[in-house]
Amino acid sequence: MTKDKESITRSFCFVYILTLIVGTIIQFSDESEFAVDMSKMKLTHVPKDLSPKTKVLDISQNYISKLHISDISYLLGLEVLTLSYNRLQCLDFSIFKFNQDLEYLDLSHNQLQKTSCHLIRSLKHLDLSFNDFDVLPICKEFGNLTQLNFLGLSGTRLRQLDLLPIAHLHLSHILLDLEGYYAKESETESLQILNTKTLHLVFHPNQLFSVQVNISVNSLRCLQLTNIKLNNDNCQILIKFLSELIRGPTLLNFTLKHVETTWKCLVRVFQFLWPKPVEYLNIYNLIIVESIDEEDFTYSKTALKALKIEHVTNRVFIYSQTVLYTFFSEMNIMMLTLSDTPFIHMLCPQTSSTFKFLNFTQNVFTDSVFQNCSKLVRLETLILQKNKLKGLYNIGLMTKHMTSLEILDVSWNSLEYDRHDGNCTWGGSIVVLNLSSNILTDSVFRCLPPKVKVLDLYDNRIRSIPKLIMKLEALQELNVASNSLAHLPDCGAFSSLSVLIIDHNSISNPSADFFHSCQKIRSIRAGNNPFQCTCELREFIQNIGQVSSEVVEGWPDSYKCDNPESYKGTPLKDFHVSQLSCNTALLLVTIGVTVLVLTVTVTALCMYFDLPWYLRMVCQWTQTRHRARNLPLEELQRTLQFHAFISYSEHDSAWVKNELVPYLEKEDLRICLHERNFVPGKSIVENIINCIEKSYKSIFVLSPNFVQSEWCHYELYFAHHNLFHEGSNNLILILLEPIPQNCIPSKYHKLKALMTQRTYLEWPKEKSKHGLFWANIRAAFNMKLTLIAENNNAETYKKSGNSI
Repeated sequence: MTKDKESITRSFCFVYILTLIVGTIIQFSDESEFAVDMSKMKLTHVPKDLSPKTKVLDISQNYISKLHISDISYLLGLEVLTLSYNRLQCLDFSIFKFNQDLEYLDLSHNQLQKTSCHLIRSLKHLDLSFNDFDVLPICKEFGNLTQLNFLGLSGTRLRQLDLLPIAHLHLSHILLDLEGYYAKESETESLQILNTKTLHLVFHPNQLFSVQVNISVNSLRCLQLTNIKLNNDNCQILIKFLSELIRGPTLLNFTLKHVETTWKCLVRVFQFLWPKPVEYLNIYNLIIVESIDEEDFTYSKTALKALKIEHVTNRVFIYSQTVLYTFFSEMNIMMLTLSDTPFIHMLCPQTSSTFKFLNFTQNVFTDSVFQNCSKLVRLETLILQKNKLKGLYNIGLMTKHMTSLEILDVSWNSLEYDRHDGNCTWGGSIVVLNLSSNILTDSVFRCLPPKVKVLDLYDNRIRSIPKLIMKLEALQELNVASNSLAHLPDCGAFSSLSVLIIDHNSISNPSADFFHSCQKIRSIRAGNNPFQCTCELREFIQNIGQVSSEVVEGWPDSYKCDNPESYKGTPLKDFHVSQLSCNTALLLVTIGVTVLVLTVTVTALCMYFDLPWYLRMVCQWTQTRHRARNLPLEELQRTLQFHAFISYSEHDSAWVKNELVPYLEKEDLRICLHERNFVPGKSIVENIINCIEKSYKSIFVLSPNFVQSEWCHYELYFAHHNLFHEGSNNLILILLEPIPQNCIPSKYHKLKALMTQRTYLEWPKEKSKHGLFWANIRAAFNMKLTLIAENNNAETYKKSGNSI
């Protein structure tokens, strides 16, 4: 509603200026490929290297003094040319004869004194203002510019029929520069401007207004006068000047810019305009001089709807403030804007006021303004931005009697609320409240209008939204951006909330339940917060990713990780973490199951490969090796006492004793057998290890009986272990009978490996082959034992004859 009312007060002539003057440039500037900006480059001539495709050319604010046809004749598609603020003194329009598409030509602020009349008919905007023309540069050829909308002119003298050549044209805007205008005091000139909607007259900025020209305009709707300097003596000259311009009933918008006047003259101008058909009166950059005294003013019936005064400078230091404030407060209009003024107060009207819109932006108002004022019952919009307001409680009291107030803007003040101030009282009709850019804290939620629908708390000091607050069931839009909130709000107190702006806060772990509790949300802006990308954020990211991008504004560009450092700058949509690492219970169950499966697997493998047996064997071997390390050096030097240790099954003993042992001993080989060489008192395992270590070779007689003997396997295990430990090749395998692979127990994998990897001697059944077998046996013993102490060895050999 505020924007609608402000648009009403907007100057009608500015709409035309923006649309017709600037609009064309913007339209073509979007096509950057065809727009060239060479302004402020100290050019003395038009560059020759421009693209022939150029449509928009800006060479303003340079030092160009002459234009030649060759400068722009090749720019056949040129549509916009800006040459303002250069040093042109004369111009022949025929140089544009090849630019048949030229629509916008700005030659203002040059030194032009002469122009030719060979104009391009396609022109829509022609500005020749602020030049050095003696009379208005109009010739009959101007009448051919049927598409012309804007025309800017300069002249020091005016003649009644100067504009006759364009009388039949329906122009939207005429700018008439009269800064250099001069006429004798006794002369009154006339100028007839037949058809235009907007007329802008610019006078000399440092001279008292003295233009005595009768200017008549048909169907004028917008009038703007710039540089008006008045005192009490020449005030009537302006009023007489205006009386000629405002005779018709069509003028709706009147604007004064850069006005210096006395208070008395200003009141006289207002009194003159009050009964006129003007609906919108705008004054910009007003300077009040001399004195401010009470002046008679009749608030008669008026067509004026809106008065806007912006940027007031008061050069009167001693005056009655009541006079000043009363003049404005008693106006019988609907809309009043007094912004950027030194006013410190505004009085309550004495009678029921017609004001519906009041804008007092950037003044020095305090909390006392409009207190106990019951005359603003029609007021719908009140804007008090950028003042000296401090107490929110007092602002609520101010609105108590404003029964029609719907929109209140008190942003950019120093408002705060202390709960000790008491319960707040507000006007019951307020639906839009702007409290942005103040110093309000969490307590503000205990001092709000109950029916507010749009609440702006941007840029305050709010750290949290208390749970125990008054229910704002009508609230639809909430802006709490740029505060210090750590969490998204719970919609329990805002059951109708549909728009939430909460970016630039301190939210690190937003609640994943937000969209469940705020199901009416149709727009949320929560980006640019220091999101902590951890497991807690995972569910929120999933929920927000399922919502439409039209609902979540700024997603995903404004939503990035801030912590931990490794994820800093990562968009939330790219942050992924597994459910397993975020669910402690699931993680413990997974670890437990994994450990259990691993334990069962290891146990099964141990049982399958008979690991306990191997562990016992390693233990026994280690103990024996440890005892061996403790023996004296002399005893270790005579460790090797036998050529061979024979390991066999008891079921194969007949072959060993009748065939193998007799043959080997016949060859002078000393043989170690368990029944005659094991030492009584030692364990079987220790005897096996000692015999293997004291023997140069270990002979294993393999047969199906062998693989069924556990002690045979012990002997094979230790012999194989000694093979790797000593680094010698001391194993001789004799296959007495074939052994099927399926007969070897699975736990005897070493036996399987040895039979696969090592060469073994097979006992032949045919006697004719026995000779070769024994030859291979003899070849395996290629070493003769050196007996260091024969007597000791003999004694050892004698002892070794004992059996277990």
